[in-house]
Amino acid sequence: VGRVKDRFSASEMVFSVPMAGLTVKAASLIRNSLPEGTTAMVVKNTLMNRAIDGSEWEAVSPLLKGSNLWFFIEEDIKGSLSSYKGSMKEIGKENEVLGGCIDGDILDPKQVKAVGALPSKKELMAKIAGGINAVPTKLARVIKAPNSKLARAIKLATEEKSE
Repeated sequence: VGRVKDRFSASEMVFSVPMAGLTVKAASLIRNSLPEGTTAMVVKNTLMNRAIDGSEWEAVSPLLKGSNLWFFIEEDIKGSLSSYKGSMKEIGKENEVLGGCIDGDILDPKQVKAVGALPSKKELMAKIAGGINAVPTKLARVIKAPNSKLARAIKLATEEKSE
C-alpha cells in the first residue's frame, strides 16, 4: 500500500486499462515502452482502495472493477498515452482506457484521449520561447523600417535634383 501511495503522490495523472486479454509478455512490452517517469502496475482493487482512501485520488474508485493495469504518470502525459497506444498496435490488441484521474477529477475514456492530445510541457515551452524570440526580431524590423524609408526618400530626392 505504501508503494502505491508513493506512486500516487508523485503522479500528475493516473489512468487504467483492463488486463483482460493481455499476456505477461504484452504487459512487459507496454512497461518497457513507457517514457521515464511513468510506471505501469497491476494493483489489486483492495490495495488500491486502501491507497486512495482519504486522498485526492479517491475519484478513481469507480474504476476499481476487475483486473486493471494502472499507469502512474509523473510528467509526460502525452508521451505516456501515445506510447501505450503504440504498444497496443504493436501487440495487435485494442484495450481501451477505462478512465483516469487528474487533480482529483475522474476522466472518462474520451477525456483521457483529449488530455493526451494536448501539447506537452516541452512543446508549450518551445512555443513560448519561439514567441519570445520573435518579438525582438519584429521590433528590430519596425525600428529599422522608418530609417530605411527615409534613406530611400533622400536618395530619390537627390537623384531627381541631379537629373
